[in-house]
Amino acid sequence: MIYTLYHVHDPMCSWCYAFKPTLDELRKNLKDNIKLVHVVGGLAKHSNEDMPLNQQEMISNIWHEIEAKVGTKFNHDFWKNCKPRRSTYLSCQATMLARYENKEDEMIEAIQEAYYLKAMNPSDSSTLVQLAKQIGMDEVKFEKDLHSEKIEKDLMDELNLRRSINVRSFPSLVLKYKKETYPINIQFGDYKAMLAQIEDMIENTYF
Repeated sequence: MIYTLYHVHDPMCSWCYAFKPTLDELRKNLKDNIKLVHVVGGLAKHSNEDMPLNQQEMISNIWHEIEAKVGTKFNHDFWKNCKPRRSTYLSCQATMLARYENKEDEMIEAIQEAYYLKAMNPSDSSTLVQLAKQIGMDEVKFEKDLHSEKIEKDLMDELNLRRSINVRSFPSLVLKYKKETYPINIQFGDYKAMLAQIEDMIENTYF
């Protein structure tokens, strides 16, 4: 029997960035019949408007909170060097385009590193094109595809998948077998607790 473990995230979600080291450990320890599948959640629609100052302050405070609770490192120069926008759909589309070339993990990591450590803005297509080139994608093709109707439709389909498995917050993990789904309790820094929950579900036939 093959099980799917959906990892629902947004590449510009700070809590998802903080969760990545734990997710990597969990993934390495999953049994062969459990397949991890990334699903982009779409935190914020396309926007060219600058993020309001109160929202910038709120998100900046979240970064500090994550540093204190989880130990994740952030480059806070982002808030001085960039013009933040509440706009993550483009980075979600970039992640999906990389998926189609088996480079999804590389793109997620590149976006997170650029955003949180290098104070670059993944809401800008120029940043995403640069990252695509960095991970070995054709930058001209990538830029064209990034703004295509097809990838926008693909993103809408993925958001519908996210809704169909009842996910409203990121990161989330959902175990699926056939048509049955079951949420996994997110544990930052403790992949063993999540692995035990997954294995218990399978062994005790929750599906």
